[in-house]
This record gives sequence, structure tokens and C-alpha cells, in this order.
Amino acid sequence: MNIAYFDCFSGVSGDMALGALIDLGVPVEVLVSAMKQLRTLKNWSIETKRERRGSIEGTRVLISADSQPHRKFSDIKALFNESGLEPRVREKSLAVFERLADAEGRVHGVPPENVRFHEVGAADSILDIAGVVFCLEYLKIEKIYASPVPLGRGFVKTQHGTIPLPAPATSILLEGVPVYGTPVDSEFVTPTGAAILATLAQSYGPIPPMTVVATGYGAGANSAVDPPSLLRVWMGREKSPFAVRDLLVIETNIDDMNPEIYNYVSGKLFALGALDVNLTPVQMKKNRPGVLLTALVRPALEMAAAELILSETTSLGVRVLEVRRIELPREAKMISTVFGPCKVKRTLLPNGGERLIPEYEECRRIAEETGTPLPDVYRLILESAK
Repeated sequence: MNIAYFDCFSGVSGDMALGALIDLGVPVEVLVSAMKQLRTLKNWSIETKRERRGSIEGTRVLISADSQPHRKFSDIKALFNESGLEPRVREKSLAVFERLADAEGRVHGVPPENVRFHEVGAADSILDIAGVVFCLEYLKIEKIYASPVPLGRGFVKTQHGTIPLPAPATSILLEGVPVYGTPVDSEFVTPTGAAILATLAQSYGPIPPMTVVATGYGAGANSAVDPPSLLRVWMGREKSPFAVRDLLVIETNIDDMNPEIYNYVSGKLFALGALDVNLTPVQMKKNRPGVLLTALVRPALEMAAAELILSETTSLGVRVLEVRRIELPREAKMISTVFGPCKVKRTLLPNGGERLIPEYEECRRIAEETGTPLPDVYRLILESAK
């Protein structure tokens, strides 16, 4: 499996990401040919050149286009849906723009569909995002990991007026992303770069175990900033069959709540997006029996999960622990069984084998519809899978 690690030592922008991926070996003419499938996007060109940032040379992407209309998110959706891009490229590109629309909508207090893009609705941002997604597909990169992201400071002038750095939309897009400050008055992360990372990156942290195949450098527009305005992307093959994710454990001890409420709270946490919710009996102070409520969540859900627990239970505080989960890759799969088509979970094992696990809800449905005992449903589905 091909993976990529975005080393954002000097931030990230759309053109830096596109330049780094081109530097990894995507022919410019192939990229241009693919972008021409955005049929309603007219009068643009993409050029590349080698430029130095400090002592390192990288690929600088230059996109030029005629004056563009101020597109709403609905206009951009139509532009992609009417294109001839491959479905995966179209869908992932729209997912990036949807994150942008959500962030801009929160900044300006309007529904995402009505967000009117200015800078990010121009041809260069559209081509940056679609180009990055296309290059990832061309290079057959299936997973993206990224380093923590540096943030500059100061102000920048935009069509919305003077705004603080990082830009308000960038700040929202980076919720749940590990960041650190720098003393440099410069924009290290653009909204487009933040949206690409927030949508496509699997996790953030140190370089994952991999065999490095190639290294690409994308040069940013600022040639004077220190550290040099470059994005480094390592492409490699994943050495481990495991996926590693940085997650949070949010937990609290409760000894004074009606036990009927726990099921309700657990359901709301799962609906929020918790990956797991556990209830563990514990012995608390003054020998009171209590319950340890534990939720496993993605970093972006930290505050929402904490607020839910503090609002819906009698807890006065929660603990937040950073954890790393090592997990086997899995996918949903439909198989033919004696009961007809049935969904199972296919898990790849470290030795290269696979394990098929019947889905409980499917088995329960079949048992209720056919009158077959539930253990027999499991057994017959597994026999069909073999």
C-alpha cells in the first residue's frame, strides 16, 4: 500500500501540496489533461518551474486564469458534478470544498450552501484542490499522514478586509489538528491547505513505519520566509499491516446518577461519532459503587464529547487522555449465503490472511425473518463465506 507523509515544517498551502506531488513524479501534461475535464472552468493554464527556497530546490506551481466569478458552494458542486473527472477525484475534491464551506459558513454566519467563496472560489484554488486529489490517485496513495502544523502570526489583507493570521476559516479547519506557534509574521497555512489536510489526512504525528520510495518538495510563494517555504512529502510503502490513529479517551467517574440514563448517554455519544463507549463498575470514595464512563473519540470531537457528558450526566469534570490505536484494516463486503446477499466485515491479518466477521444486525435480521436460531445464522454465513 502506498502512503504519503506531509512534513509541514513550513506550513501548507494548495500550491505547495500540488508542487510536492508533481515533484514526486506526476507529469504536468497528464495533470493538465485531467483538469481539462472541469469543462465549465475556462481560460486557465498550469506551469511549473524549479525554484530555490533557502538551499533546497522544489517545484513551484504557477496557475494563471482570467477573472473568475465569485462562486457559491452550490456553483462549485455543479462545476464538479458536470465534469468528466473520475468519480473518486470528483467526490474527494467536493469533500474538501465541503469542509471549506462549513468553515466559511461558521465564520460568516451563513449556511454552507450559501457561502460565497472569493479567493478559494477562484480557478487557482479549484485547480489546486482537484489537482492534489488527482495526483494522489495517480500515485496510488491510499493513506495520508501529516506532521503537526506550524502557525504564523500577524495580519493579511483579503477581499473580506484585514484579518488576523491564521485566517478565521483556517483556525476552524485546524480544529482537532496538532499545531504549534512560531514568532514569524507570515501566513504558514492557507485555508486551502488546511482544508486538504483536514479532509484527507488520516492522522498527525511522527513519520509512520514505511519504506521511502520518493521525496517531493513543493515551493511556496514566499521566498523570504525562514524556515524556507517548502512542503516536503515522503511517499512510501507501508511496512506494517496495521493502521495507527491518534485518538482521545474521555472518561469520568460517576456515583450519583440514575442508572437508566447511561444507555441514553452512550447512544448520544455513538451518534456524535464516538468510536467506542464503555461502562465499567468501580469502587469510589466512601465505598460507594460507581461507574467509569469512557468514550474513545477522534481529536476533533474532544469538546463536543466533553460538553455532551457534562450536560447529560451528573459529572462535574472529565479526564482527557491522548492514545494511539493500532488497528487492522477492514472493509464491508457483500457475500452470497444460503440466506441471500449478506454484509460481513472483512479484516486483513498480519500474516496476509483474512478474517470474515458476520455483522450482528444482519444476523439478527435474518434470524427474526427466518426463525433460524441466531448461532446457526452465524455458522451458516461463515460456511458460505468459505
